[in-house]
Amino acid sequence: MFIAECMVMQVSHEIELEGHIIDSGIMTRIFDKIMDMGGNFEILEFEVGKKKTDPSYSHLRVCAEDSHTLSLILTELYRLGARDLEIADVRLVPAEGDRVVPKGFYSTTNHTTFVKFEGAWLSVEDMKMDSLIVVDLQIKRAFCRTLSKIKCGDLVVIGEAGVRVVPPERPREQSTFEFMHGTVSSERPSETIIAQIAREIIDLKRRGGKIALVGGPAIIHTGAADAVAEIIRKGYIDVLFAGNALATHDIEYNLLGTSLGMDIATGKPVSGGHRHHIIAISEVMRACSIRNAVEQGIITGGIMYECVKNGIPFVLAGSIRDDGPLPDVITDSVQAQDAIRQHLKGCGMVLMVATLLHSIAVGNCLPSYVKTICVDINPSAVTKLMDRGTMQAIGVVSDAGTFFPLLAKQLEIQSHLL
Repeated sequence: MFIAECMVMQVSHEIELEGHIIDSGIMTRIFDKIMDMGGNFEILEFEVGKKKTDPSYSHLRVCAEDSHTLSLILTELYRLGARDLEIADVRLVPAEGDRVVPKGFYSTTNHTTFVKFEGAWLSVEDMKMDSLIVVDLQIKRAFCRTLSKIKCGDLVVIGEAGVRVVPPERPREQSTFEFMHGTVSSERPSETIIAQIAREIIDLKRRGGKIALVGGPAIIHTGAADAVAEIIRKGYIDVLFAGNALATHDIEYNLLGTSLGMDIATGKPVSGGHRHHIIAISEVMRACSIRNAVEQGIITGGIMYECVKNGIPFVLAGSIRDDGPLPDVITDSVQAQDAIRQHLKGCGMVLMVATLLHSIAVGNCLPSYVKTICVDINPSAVTKLMDRGTMQAIGVVSDAGTFFPLLAKQLEIQSHLL
């Protein structure tokens, strides 16, 4: 049927795919994309890997009724990892000015990407989604650049020709990320799931990997601050990404025992508690920075205290909702993006807990191969965070106050067992 329909259609183009294209679902996505966009296909060659670790290969003829439709289909297929049988070098056009890009520029995915330049494949460095690719002729390297970083004269990749995308594949090794691939736990996390996550964290750290935490103020509100502080103190977190709120309420909790004016120990509101976060901000303002407040003995414990004491960098990105904000908060969003990207380099895992907006912002800066653990009390928030292209994501529906104490406990237990 597919062959007959391909013969009826007027234009066609041959492509190929290689890798773990079956168990990763890439072949199915390719077929669905072609038919959803009004095209059809003919399988010319299909070699299936005989063992779990063996790659598969597929050679397809993609058909459409006109050249425009075929071009649109191929654009989508290239982003899923398809490639032409014969690949020419990339086309490069200089940017007309700062933050002005040539028409027809290639817009990146967050997947591992290569460009063909002078007959050789260059790995595109610092991959992230919705950006551009710039090739430096002198050093023969390719870089992923956001629009804000494009300079006049930068050689920008145009079109899909000469670009090869390698989507993430299902992990070959047995791991929690393979076992729970694509799932969101709708129940409160059991110690079994948390133990598995703890083992993944310990294994990554022992291999020299970096772990980032993206945290929201609910960590403080739900009473998880002490557990997070313990996890940082024991060296499991290498960088913290948050906003003004987490740091403010963490410091408020340390100074006054409250978060948003609520006594964390009793769960009851405190008279005049609505002023407490302003007091916390003012005390840090007086010291000129969080670090100074720690060194002067004003802040004596908590998440920010442990970051300062253990040399853990933190990026506090501001928003128009902020009170104050604290002097350490980066209020320029472009500068905040730059800081996040800089500290994400080398991270092999990111914990995203109780902050949808900051987690999306960090997720947009991540290559798709980075493992992510997404935790939120709202199931739709967890699903949204996981739906960013990574094949190594775990979703847990839970409040931070349940998740972090269990994680701290399991990190202690598993560190003695592994």
